[in-house]
Amino acid sequence: MTSNLRFRLLLLLVLPLSVLALMGSWFAYRSAEAAGGQHDQRLMRMLPSLADAVLAPPMTPQVPPLVMLPQVVEDFLRQRQNDAGYAIADLKGRVLAGDTWIRVVVPSTSVAEFHSQEFGGITYRVAVLRTETAGAGEMVVALADGSDIRLQWAQQLLLRVLLPNVLLIAAAAVAIYWSVRQAFEPLVALADAVERRSPRDLSPIDEAASPDEVRPLVRSLNRLFGLVDAQAQGQRRFVADAAHQLRTPLAALQAQVEAWALMVQAAPASGPKERTLVLSETQINQLRDATRRTSQLARQLLALSRADARQAEVQPLQRVDLKDLSESLLEIFFEQASAKGIDFGLEVEPASVWGHAWLLRELWSNLVDNALKYTPEGGRVTLRCGVGEGGAFLEVEDDGPGVPEAERERILQRFYRVPGASGEGSGLGLSIADEIAQLHQARLVLGEGSGGAGLRVVLSFPPEPTVPAGQKV
Repeated sequence: MTSNLRFRLLLLLVLPLSVLALMGSWFAYRSAEAAGGQHDQRLMRMLPSLADAVLAPPMTPQVPPLVMLPQVVEDFLRQRQNDAGYAIADLKGRVLAGDTWIRVVVPSTSVAEFHSQEFGGITYRVAVLRTETAGAGEMVVALADGSDIRLQWAQQLLLRVLLPNVLLIAAAAVAIYWSVRQAFEPLVALADAVERRSPRDLSPIDEAASPDEVRPLVRSLNRLFGLVDAQAQGQRRFVADAAHQLRTPLAALQAQVEAWALMVQAAPASGPKERTLVLSETQINQLRDATRRTSQLARQLLALSRADARQAEVQPLQRVDLKDLSESLLEIFFEQASAKGIDFGLEVEPASVWGHAWLLRELWSNLVDNALKYTPEGGRVTLRCGVGEGGAFLEVEDDGPGVPEAERERILQRFYRVPGASGEGSGLGLSIADEIAQLHQARLVLGEGSGGAGLRVVLSFPPEPTVPAGQKV
């Protein structure tokens, strides 16, 4: 019933009509029953008068008893004409006077009894009473009436009640089906319009061309089309930007390999060994650096794709210790900081949040890597974590060149770098951090370092973080 909306509406409309028709028939029957009860009472009231009309018993079996019908019985018989009759019988059921076609069933008690009898194509309601007569002793009197409302109702039920109701319900069903079919034409047209669309056509559907009842559905479809279109455009931009960013390190890697091969081929067979080794080591170092840059860019692109696709939302959350996370990153980046003579410090307090440990590690790694990369030799980088007034936080501060205030919003965009920035980079580190922060409902804030120099990046988590609805721990 739920799969076919037309049939469902038809059924929901026809069923009440059928119930109403049955209720009408039942009420008609009850009315006939009440009227029939009153008719029985009238017959019962006339039976004693009919018994009093017997003035003398029959003298012989061939001579009927002396009967003088009272006025009330005569009026009843005259009004009914051929649809009524009376009979006076003995205790054996033999009719002694009146209409001999009446079948008299002798009651066993003195209480009036009723039965139906068919005669001449008419069904009669027969009232029978066993009682003492005025001049003939105990006898049986009967009155028959062919105008009983209950009997008429039973005979005319099919033609006057059921048949008209069935025809009415059938006509209503046809009209309802046609009306529902016409009413669903806009839905059919909408379905055809969506079916004919190209997979690349995500333009909105015209709401004005749809009925008011369908417009919420059209509005929801347009919203879905908009979201899918935005996601598709984002994926296209991501692929284009990734291809553009990968082209540069791969081209550099290819150039280094080709230069190294040409240099080896051009070197004399018995040339200076020291010069050949120095050149080879230099090329190897350059090749290693290019490979590292390419690997880091690929890793960042993969992390950005995972964060953007919200794949982490279906994975269970866990309690992440920010202090342990910061200490582990200090060990990982300590060698990189020592190579530049950077004062790499840690100021941590116990703090933890609900989240995805691997994503928070990726976020924290990108922030620390950016700070070490852009901090000059002999500089200072400090990692902090703890619980503030607004909730848990992570913070990294350096005394590098910093970021102008006008550029702080833009550097969170993918593949964007501040003009004139030193060092190598792809512009993905802060973008990845911002994506992961949004996934954890946290806020990434960029500001000046201590004394107005350098850059301070603060990741603020919501206060009293709880497990989101629907997540598994």
